[in-house]
Amino acid sequence: PGDESEIQIWAAAARTGDGIDPTLTIIDELHRHRDLELYRTWRGKLRKSGGKMIAISTAGEPGSEFESMRDMIRQGDPKAVRDGTYTRAVGAGIVLHEYAVPEDGDTDDLELVNQANPLKQITPETLAEVRYGPLQSVQHWRRFNCNLPTRSESAAIAESEWFGAQVADVIPEGEPVWAGLDVAWKWDTTALVPLWIRDPEYRLFGPADVLVPPRDGTSLEPGLVEDALRRLHARNPLHTVVMDETRAEQLAVWIADELGARVVPWPHSPKMAALDYERFMEALREGWLHHPGDPKLTRHVLNAVARVRTEGTRFDRPSQTREGGNQDMRVIDALVAAAMVHNAAAAEIGVEREPMIAFV
Repeated sequence: PGDESEIQIWAAAARTGDGIDPTLTIIDELHRHRDLELYRTWRGKLRKSGGKMIAISTAGEPGSEFESMRDMIRQGDPKAVRDGTYTRAVGAGIVLHEYAVPEDGDTDDLELVNQANPLKQITPETLAEVRYGPLQSVQHWRRFNCNLPTRSESAAIAESEWFGAQVADVIPEGEPVWAGLDVAWKWDTTALVPLWIRDPEYRLFGPADVLVPPRDGTSLEPGLVEDALRRLHARNPLHTVVMDETRAEQLAVWIADELGARVVPWPHSPKMAALDYERFMEALREGWLHHPGDPKLTRHVLNAVARVRTEGTRFDRPSQTREGGNQDMRVIDALVAAAMVHNAAAAEIGVEREPMIAFV
């Protein structure tokens, strides 16, 4: 009153966020937004007016656009300050203040979790009521009380499992490799994943090559897939490509004729998907599978959920719809390619036990 100030409340949707000229914007729970379009729209307007923006949020889904932005700010500041559960990082026109349990911290240590919740009303005692309450889940606790990006209970592969398999090794240049190829011409991505087997107990994936089809609904050009195969073949000769030939028969012929690689047809049937899942998860548990931390393969792996079907458990997409900005979080094609080629290679080297698949 008396300052001619005005407060307005807006929906969290970019399509209704135009036409404003604020001096201060406050975006609450940014991780709940479908995407960062409203954030970008308002940030652009604030550059013109010299205004400020505050975004307040807990952690989001791993691999989401929100979490990718947080990672970019943290990793982009070589002078970032980290003190226990507090991190301060500076980016281009952005300052991140973050309270979170460290990734290697004990999320059941209530004193540590309390340090990540600096509000005075929050104490180890009040946190204990939340942690051990009858309706609490580990996922909710990690995400909303520890501020750690956490996926749902149906996540197929835990972060600890996947990052525990990460190594500093890369596939030696010139070594012949297997490759899994999951082809999609529209909507979903095409993924090419190399696999090098040094010995039966050391199987190393290489970086995934992920091709995104045009956003205008037209098909991916076959030449782009051929170029990706040529690039991989130039570094590591392809001796075997495992792929579903459905709607890719011409590509399979090209691989055999042009690259001289053996093509192993691998249909996307429910039974084969269950075998892919079982052999992949067994090798991961046994410590035979390794990867160099490739962000594309990692994103597709962490997107996947485990879906139980009559034929057995399989890797599946977390959402069957592409609406509402879900596309980036639903792609698992690099994991599908990796699981296919691993299953085929494991069957050929013949060291796996027979998978235990329940038929209901």
